[in-house]
Amino acid sequence: MTIPGRVSQSAFDGSKLRVILLLDLYEGAQQQFLEAYELMRRQVASVPGHLSDQLCQSIENPSQWLITSEWESAPPFLAWVNSEEHVETVKPMHSCVRDTRSMRYSILRETGPRQPHTPDPAAGEQVAARVGDGVARHALTFTVKPGSESKVAELLSAYESPNAQVDEATRLRRTSLFMHGNRVVRAVEVEGDLLAALRHVARQPEVRAVEEAINPYLEQDRDLTDPESARVFFTRAALPAVQHVVAARPAPEGLRRHALYYPAKEGRGMELARLLAGQDEAAAADPTSPVYSSTVFQRDDIVVRLVDSTGDLDRDPIASLGLTGPGKAAELERLLDGAAIGVEGSLETERNINRLLSHADMLPVTDRSAAGS
Repeated sequence: MTIPGRVSQSAFDGSKLRVILLLDLYEGAQQQFLEAYELMRRQVASVPGHLSDQLCQSIENPSQWLITSEWESAPPFLAWVNSEEHVETVKPMHSCVRDTRSMRYSILRETGPRQPHTPDPAAGEQVAARVGDGVARHALTFTVKPGSESKVAELLSAYESPNAQVDEATRLRRTSLFMHGNRVVRAVEVEGDLLAALRHVARQPEVRAVEEAINPYLEQDRDLTDPESARVFFTRAALPAVQHVVAARPAPEGLRRHALYYPAKEGRGMELARLLAGQDEAAAADPTSPVYSSTVFQRDDIVVRLVDSTGDLDRDPIASLGLTGPGKAAELERLLDGAAIGVEGSLETERNINRLLSHADMLPVTDRSAAGS
């Protein structure tokens, strides 16, 4: 039997981040775009963690532009790009841009007269490359009107799965959908181009029919026939993956997928996600842990942890919640908005640990894997 290598993808490795934004402009919109970019550039320059940016225009096709930016690390960029401030800042660009594509890369090596010959973690360089599994992960989250939860769950569980094969290089691998009260979380796994897969799914008649059917129940209005309305909705609904780890051992039989919801205290979402990410890194190295793999998603003060584990979560509540080790429960208590999830008081007690597990465990609506995955 071939034992798989450990997979670890993380926004918390401390390395500097390079963000690349490819843009295709409408003809005649260049000057309007430059004016919008100047406004954005001045605003982003004051964002904590931002180091520099460049605006480039193709020498082969003047409609194609490139914006690159450098950040101290991934967390401050993610906090900025997922903020309401960012949504408002980029609005003036929407009428200029036909299409965009965003890519984010950790900086591993840098060449220059002042650069060290060996990787320097203190300078934001990774010592070793991370190992992935060829899969991109992303999630969307939104809320529905209280009282409509059962109807929305019914609609979301009844749709017909779209064709998994997007193109020669891209394939939908798995879609997992959960609810916590009136909050919906849809997580997707894609082999290949994530953006191409999301666009492919959005175009499918069966998916569009379900999205239209749930529109009346959404707390945030949207019109998917209006590009601007759709863009704003999906920007605000984005729940990026900040950590994914898989243990370097054969996948045990009977793995079950669960989602746990951790509402953070105001401004503590990234810190809470970092805590859970570190706990899951440790679990991946522990052959006795019931958690085989996990993905942590975070946006603002919303943190969702998707885990594939053996057995029921309540067989080992501490490991299932990511609280193994001295002081971890107290640290989570400091960051978690316990009142929002109905668990107040010390997390050092068995009773409150069990209550937290019960209250954080999300309702599974559907979990579909593509054939051959």
